[in-house]
Amino acid sequence: MPEITPASSWEYSLSLPNDLRAVPISRRTLRLILTMYGLIHLVDTAELIASELVSNAVLHTKGPAALRVSWADGILRIGAWDANPEPPDPPRDLTELTGAENGRGTALVRACADVWGWHPLSRSGHRGKYVWCDLPAA
Repeated sequence: MPEITPASSWEYSLSLPNDLRAVPISRRTLRLILTMYGLIHLVDTAELIASELVSNAVLHTKGPAALRVSWADGILRIGAWDANPEPPDPPRDLTELTGAENGRGTALVRACADVWGWHPLSRSGHRGKYVWCDLPAA
């Protein structure tokens, strides 16, 4: 079996039902992928981001969702597709969200990632959007 290094390019997608159990399943799958590629130092931040992206996809849509994780040129990209084509709410400042019960998702993603964004996307005949962010290896 060839040695797997973080320098290799790769991509994984996990199709998800509209079910809150998709959040811990996504987290655990992501942890396994990053561990297998020697990127354990990114796991905690990546899990937090994936949890926010997947929970938004499951909570705010009625259709399926997907988690996509890719690695290229020292950048980990984490993204979630959902069936709602509407853009995500713009991130608010985390200091404004103290004690808030919701609205922290995109603010946390923005705070943890170098870059984040979204774009409309079709998947398996479903229209929707893809929300993504990048984490550098260092």
